[in-house]
Parts: sequence; C-alpha cells; structure tokens
Amino acid sequence: MENANYWAHKTVEVQKGAKIGKGTKIWHNSQVLKGAIIGENCMIGHNCFISFNARLGNGVKLESNIDIWDLVVLEDHVFVGPSVVFTNDLTPRAEYPKLKFSKYGKWLPLLIKEGASMGANATVICGITVGKWAMIGAGAVVTKNVPDYAVLVGNPAKIIGFMCECGNKINFQKNKSICKICKKSYNKKRNNVQRLK
Repeated sequence: MENANYWAHKTVEVQKGAKIGKGTKIWHNSQVLKGAIIGENCMIGHNCFISFNARLGNGVKLESNIDIWDLVVLEDHVFVGPSVVFTNDLTPRAEYPKLKFSKYGKWLPLLIKEGASMGANATVICGITVGKWAMIGAGAVVTKNVPDYAVLVGNPAKIIGFMCECGNKINFQKNKSICKICKKSYNKKRNNVQRLK
C-alpha cells in the first residue's frame, strides 16, 4: 500500500482516521483501527493489531503477533518482542463487556515509557507503568510498576538488576555507576535509578 508518509504491505488494513507517521513500515496481515496514532519511523511486524485508542511514539518497534489495545501507550523507541501480551481489563467477562456495562468497571491504561524493551512472550498487566529504558525478560509476567532502567524476569516479575540505555548491565558501587560501553553515568537510591548529565 503506497502512501506519501508510510509504507504498508498490501495485506494490511488501515482504517480511515488512523494517524501514521512518516517513515513507518507495517508488514503482512496487520490491522490499524481508526483513532489509532502511530509515530514516525516505527516498524510494525506481521500479524499486529493496533486498536482505536492505542498510541505509539516515534521509533517504536513491534515484532510479530502483538495486539496494542485501547488505552495502551508506548512512548518513543519502545521495543516489543514477538507475542508480547498487553492487557487493558483486570476483570474481563464475555457476558458483561465494560463498554456496555460500565457499572462493572472500566478498562485501565497501560504506559510503557521511552526506550523500554519487552522480551518475547512477556505479559504486562494493565493499570501500571513500565519505566523508561526498563528491560522485561522473555516470558515475564509484569503485575506492578517498573522503575526506570530496571531489569525484570520471572512470574511474577522481579527486579534482578539495572541496565544502561545502551543495553549494557550497570553495576553500582556506592550507588554510582558509569557504563563500561557508552560511559553514561547513573545514580541509584534504593530501586530508583537516574541518569546523570
């Protein structure tokens, strides 16, 4: 599908009213609903679904078989591995859908902050925030807020360390660290990590 701003394979369905940024590529059998917003220079793999109120920033990379539901927001440069699952409903019932029966609850937002990475087959539960540049391991089940730069694995996911923006493990000595690869420096207080300028 030719477009002045983005490229989509001929099997892709893009509904009128979806907004897709310049330089974005969308591969086989994906679907983008009206109201969805996708930033510039994104890569959407095959068999992906982007719902009405989903938001993708610039430079987002979705591998294959991923659904981005309403109220899920991926900020700039988020990486999502194959078959990652995002949710927007903590108490789903087929007989009582939230849009029709609001008295039974509502969908909850999910925010994945800038630069975070989700490993293949991870599951991220709604109502939380995954911090910037966090790394979620393959198959992890994330049920709580994730601090910036944290590395989580397991079910339920737990912090096992911290990672630099460049993807290198950072080790703290007296709550300070300098990445051995890119030389970015960090400060840590408990599980709160901040990059120093």
